[in-house]
Amino acid sequence: MRERAVSGYPGGTGRAPGTTLSAVTERNEPTNEPAAGQDDASGPAHTVGADTADGPARPGGRPGPHGEPAARGRGEPDAGDGSAASLRDYRAAFQAAHVPLAVLNRDGLVLAANPAFGELVGAAPDDLVAATAADLTELGTDPRIWAAYREVLRGHSDRLRCTRRLKHPDGQFLWAEVTVEPLPDEDCVLLSVADISDRHDLLARLRHLQMHDPVTRLPNRALFFERLAGALESAAFEQHGTGRVGLCYLDLDGFKAVNDTLGHRVGDRLLSAVAQRLTHCAENPDGRGAVRGGHGGHLVARLGGDEFALLVEDSAGTEQLAELAQRVLDALQRPFDLAGQRLSVSASIGVVERAATGTTATGLMQAADTTLYWAKEDGKARWTLFDPERNAHRMTRQALSSTLRPAVDRGEFTLEYQPLVGLGDGRAKGVEALVRWRHPQFGTLSPNRFIGLAEENGSIVELGRWVLARACRQARAWQLARPGAEPLFVSVNVAVRQMWDSDLVADVAGILAETGLPPALLQLELTESAVMGSAGRPLQALQALSEMGVRIAIDDFGTGYSNLAYLSRLPVSVLKLDGSFVRGFRSQEHPNPADETIVEALVSLAHRLGLTVTAECVESAEQAERLRRIGCDTGQGWLYSRPVPPDRVCDLLGAARPGA
Repeated sequence: MRERAVSGYPGGTGRAPGTTLSAVTERNEPTNEPAAGQDDASGPAHTVGADTADGPARPGGRPGPHGEPAARGRGEPDAGDGSAASLRDYRAAFQAAHVPLAVLNRDGLVLAANPAFGELVGAAPDDLVAATAADLTELGTDPRIWAAYREVLRGHSDRLRCTRRLKHPDGQFLWAEVTVEPLPDEDCVLLSVADISDRHDLLARLRHLQMHDPVTRLPNRALFFERLAGALESAAFEQHGTGRVGLCYLDLDGFKAVNDTLGHRVGDRLLSAVAQRLTHCAENPDGRGAVRGGHGGHLVARLGGDEFALLVEDSAGTEQLAELAQRVLDALQRPFDLAGQRLSVSASIGVVERAATGTTATGLMQAADTTLYWAKEDGKARWTLFDPERNAHRMTRQALSSTLRPAVDRGEFTLEYQPLVGLGDGRAKGVEALVRWRHPQFGTLSPNRFIGLAEENGSIVELGRWVLARACRQARAWQLARPGAEPLFVSVNVAVRQMWDSDLVADVAGILAETGLPPALLQLELTESAVMGSAGRPLQALQALSEMGVRIAIDDFGTGYSNLAYLSRLPVSVLKLDGSFVRGFRSQEHPNPADETIVEALVSLAHRLGLTVTAECVESAEQAERLRRIGCDTGQGWLYSRPVPPDRVCDLLGAARPGA
């Protein structure tokens, strides 16, 4: 079908109303004469509902080649039968209908309109002939509706039904359902308008109830995400805006205590009061009534519980969001007077501001939630700005945590060993096993990158068991490879959770039996905070391991309780001084006498309790010499060797090192 030009929308190419379209006439009685205007220079007249000598003329019917009405087909009834009466009935119904109706040609121009339609637009029906229907019913203001409307006019679509907001001649607005559909067997379309204002208002009230929080009367989570998605979409395509969005995501600190102590009724009143202050902050972004970023205010929503959000569309940058967050904090710190109760609350706020392009609602909320957690973690009662680097670190931690357990089964862990050297003779007495993770994505990771995560998610039990078995098997291999030489003990770190969540005694006994390593060649290192104050199962496990012949060492001694008196009641045989004490020994020209005094006192007391002392982080010969003079037994650090693979340990055995 050939595309017809359509007027009524900017840029349309249709005929101007009243210039080339013939007049539309209506006749109340049949006639045998040609239609008026037939020989007019402007062309033959189109008639709607007019009868001819041969029969009723069809609305919009085409005239003959010489201007006469179109001939009726063979067998058509003449004007005297019931068809003419039916047509008059249709015409009468069209005129009397309370629903506004208009017949349009394929160019979208009015051929005929009933009185109800004239009343709707404030004009006489005859004056509407050749008017542009799209202008009368607001069909040209929405590009999508306009495109669908043109499809109906072209005959490519059977119906258009849409809702439009129209202005009545009395100045009132009404909501109308506009329907456009082709007339059967006619080259024209019927436009009808139904007033649905009452239904629209009811649906609007129902939607308001559905999309707003009943306690605070703020938009709820559903409406917030709807507005957020719309803001992202419009900001990405808006040419005159900043193309950016901002979000302040806040949570009240300690709100649960209000509900628990004063009841939910007071809690609801507090939430309502908080909502009022947030709304005031959003309506006056800079605190002086002026508007920043081109908006008269920002969307405030309650997302659930004591969580609120302030959405800043077309934001002006992080500075604007930071100012808004600080204003919110200041507003909430003022006490609330609620029915005789004077309450003080604070809030933690996560602030995110970014370009709309490439941003999703889910991604923005995830960033805001993460930033809110940082604000809580950093001490509450503050706002925190989203930090991509910090978030990348968090994402890395999450990725590592989720892959820790399967990494053990995949064999991604390996052990390196660092020698423990006697300060008296400079010979290796043992080695400490240090686990490494050969991650397929992040490369080789040291223990401080994943041990804490393993303790959090419980995978430390399985990983610790693997480290213990591998280290014992390696120590036994060294013993067998050096018959007659002084055996080398291996020291393995044990996490607190291994003491509680596994049968450590049974694990050690089974591994020693399986590998054949003598218990005296195994040393287990536990942190000071894990050993001090031990009672119940942990203390029983330590005693059982000591009775088995396994040595127990306290790692990083001096950073926790440092309760030497308690050591006499524990089955501990070795103290490993934290490296912070040894660092003061670095400078020979400017020694720190306090550090030397503390270390000397610790070594003396440990020896009186029958314990040996190992100094960590020994990096220079001067440090080693001073530690040897104080009486420290063994040293560990880069002076002797960095952690090395097991095949290089044999090269270090028996070799004298600096400081001996």
